[in-house]
Amino acid sequence: MSDIALHKYLPLLPEAALQEFIEWCVVEQSKAAGCEFTPDTTKLNNLAPADYIPKLVDQFMKVKPDPIKAGLVAAIAGKEADAHALSGVAIIADFVSLYVKYLIPKDGTKPEDADAILMKAGQEQCEKLVEIAKKYEVAF
Repeated sequence: MSDIALHKYLPLLPEAALQEFIEWCVVEQSKAAGCEFTPDTTKLNNLAPADYIPKLVDQFMKVKPDPIKAGLVAAIAGKEADAHALSGVAIIADFVSLYVKYLIPKDGTKPEDADAILMKAGQEQCEKLVEIAKKYEVAF
């Protein structure tokens, strides 16, 4: 598993930045897991981040490339996110980033390959989070 601890930085970001990070995770990064997700923007337009984010995540969680794998990954990501003891939008961002990251290794991937894939996915998340943080003038 990746040792990049993004959860430490999530509470430092404003909700708008967390919204942008979550959108990137579910729309862009999830493609590596075989999830082609296009949000239904008619249900998301003009919502504040505190309302937008849960609705976006709800839409995304209904897209499951492999329902069994998605269920297992959700349980693992949920347990890990709970252990990080975040609250509000930060815990949603933490769960989504973990969920997407753990979905990425394809079925049949050898364990040593899966570790490298998870590390790469975690690194991509870290780079994107730093990019978004800079945009919102937050330094880690």
